[in-house]
Amino acid sequence: MRLSSLLLSAAAMGIASPAMAEPLTLERIFQSPSLNGSSVRGVQLSPDGSLLTMLRGREDDQTRYDLWALDTTSGEWRMLVDSEKVGTGAELTEAEKMQRERARIGSLKGIVSYQWSDDGSQILVPLDGDLYLTDLEGNVTRLTESKEGELNPKISPEGNYVSFVRKGQLFVGKIGEEPRAITPDELEKNVRWGEAEFVAQEEMGRLTGYWWSPDDRKLAVQRFDETPVRIVTRTSIGGGGTTTYDQRYPLAGTDNVLVDLFIVDPDTGERVEVDLGEEEDIYLARVNWAPDGSALYVQRQNRAQTVLDMLKVDPATGKSEIFFTEKAAEGHWTNLSKDYKFLDDGSLLWWSERDGYGHLYLRNTDGSWRQLTKGEWVVKGLDGVDQDKGIVYFTANRETPLEGHGYSLDYRTPGAEPVLLTTPGYAHGISMDKKAQRMIISRSNDMTPGQSFLADTNGQRIAWINENALDEDHPYHPYLDSHEPAEYGTFTASDGTELDYMMIKPANMEPGKKYPVFFQHYGGPHAQQVAQGWKGALWQWIVDQGYIFFEIENRGGNYRGVEFEKPIYRAMGGIEVDDQRDGANFLKTLDYVDGDRIATNGWSYGGYLTLKKLAADPGLWAAGIAGAPVSMWELYDTHYTERYMGDPREVPEAYEKSSTLYKAENISDPLLLIHGMSDDNVVLDNSTAMAAKLQEAAIPFQMMFYPGYTHRVGGEKISVHLWTTIMNFLKQNGVEGGPR
Repeated sequence: MRLSSLLLSAAAMGIASPAMAEPLTLERIFQSPSLNGSSVRGVQLSPDGSLLTMLRGREDDQTRYDLWALDTTSGEWRMLVDSEKVGTGAELTEAEKMQRERARIGSLKGIVSYQWSDDGSQILVPLDGDLYLTDLEGNVTRLTESKEGELNPKISPEGNYVSFVRKGQLFVGKIGEEPRAITPDELEKNVRWGEAEFVAQEEMGRLTGYWWSPDDRKLAVQRFDETPVRIVTRTSIGGGGTTTYDQRYPLAGTDNVLVDLFIVDPDTGERVEVDLGEEEDIYLARVNWAPDGSALYVQRQNRAQTVLDMLKVDPATGKSEIFFTEKAAEGHWTNLSKDYKFLDDGSLLWWSERDGYGHLYLRNTDGSWRQLTKGEWVVKGLDGVDQDKGIVYFTANRETPLEGHGYSLDYRTPGAEPVLLTTPGYAHGISMDKKAQRMIISRSNDMTPGQSFLADTNGQRIAWINENALDEDHPYHPYLDSHEPAEYGTFTASDGTELDYMMIKPANMEPGKKYPVFFQHYGGPHAQQVAQGWKGALWQWIVDQGYIFFEIENRGGNYRGVEFEKPIYRAMGGIEVDDQRDGANFLKTLDYVDGDRIATNGWSYGGYLTLKKLAADPGLWAAGIAGAPVSMWELYDTHYTERYMGDPREVPEAYEKSSTLYKAENISDPLLLIHGMSDDNVVLDNSTAMAAKLQEAAIPFQMMFYPGYTHRVGGEKISVHLWTTIMNFLKQNGVEGGPR
């Protein structure tokens, strides 16, 4: 039986009527199986397209993943690697734990990543701190057995070597042989090879510090020295005791790591240093080899993040020249991107905001540029390139700012228009194989939890990967009777700017009654919140308690171009607060909203905004919840903070005004302050500083700190405690759910 007919025999897409309604409870929301339905991660096509592989969560544990494969000819599924049978259950090293935190997968277990060999014969699987190889029949070979662990494991492009980082050195070995260190064992333990430094992992989206050449003959290897970086003593307070860590943390306005880059021979360890320029205070942003290995391309960002140089490096000598330069608009910064590709003919597809919106450009071999996409919309992802046909595939919000869609474009024909490939009414994500012959499309909307399917290059479904239909077998099915889809709209800010909002109303609202509002917010840059997509059971549970759920997209976000984004430059906690205030005032014009019962809630940057909002407009908000908030931007890292705020040594007044301590004495509305006591991202010092400021001003507030928890306070029991605490706080302060 062909794959399409076999897999499409599942229930037709759509929503079946629930047979028996059940009340949605907090306890059920955080139990397994997930109410979002089946979950998959890391969907990939084998190099020849014969297999589709993915990480699938276990039925009895939604956080543990195993490696599965689908034969795209026969349609047969099989588990390649069972994480419980193969894994040892060994404790991960602290370095790997921290790297997972940076990748936002710290809560996951089992297999969290894997890599195909380029010839498609085997897969490299990291598991429980060691490395394994599996063939296509699921025969597993253990490659390493070490207490030290292996970071950033890779199979070389030609499949000849396995490589990884251990204890600050890069190890390389031919498949079947014992890997050995090819970089020095530094006497200074602050020096590390092959790793990405903290800000590269946390803020640049770069998790590795070494890159194989296409022919296996060379590696580009980063060396960083964090001796200049200030030591911050971080206290991790747990239920069974307290541990302190002396962590090298580059606070805004302090020294960063010193970065070098070398070209290294994988067999001999011989190396040539790359010329990164005379200025040492730079960011090594991206590193790529030319398709034929003839050159190395390095993206170098200045400390202020206003200039991005693309360097072209001779691998034999390490000599570099500036290939081209991107410069930020006045009052803006250069946003890093992964949406670019060096083509076989020497040209380059490149994402840039040079016309005020994020678009694709073609740099020809003669150095000339041609803009490929244009308009008041943003390209959100470069998904694939078919170089034989001259077609580029990308994701953008061209149809509406609230939906990401897939498009194709003939990049060889000047003036060619994008062709829409995906279905309106959904938010989409797309990945493709290396030659862009097949698509893996993920999508969701307010009535459809996350789905994924294999598609052709026209976006037409070939087979479901994860249909996740809301039929009688779906775990969310019993709760469908109270499910309310989101409503989207716009309102006008006080300066005339149109802002997007999302609202979910309780079912069967009583005419003439007014309802309280749970005003959710994040509000920080690079994180669009108001968009089409599955919202999950938690927001629906809040609505079931009798609240209107509301969220706006304030300025500072990157989904509507540079002019929408840059008002936060050196002014965080300003325009966002203004827009949020206008959102509250808009709500008060609605006859079904109780304007005296608008509570606001946010986490991380959202927690920061809660504090700024309460201080800016006492009396406007009925209550505020601030989770894991930044209180002073001087306590956050260089690359993120200085991108938006500048260097505090140069603009101290901007930092003073952006602090939540600034005018904190104005706070008079009920406040709940929440923080994980082992937070290594927004450290606990932020909330203790805020607590001290409020106490010194004799301002009453409530506080809930979670021993042992990091920036993610969550789990089957802890999440229930967290949200019960929030709801009890609202009820105690007159913001209970239900009409009046």
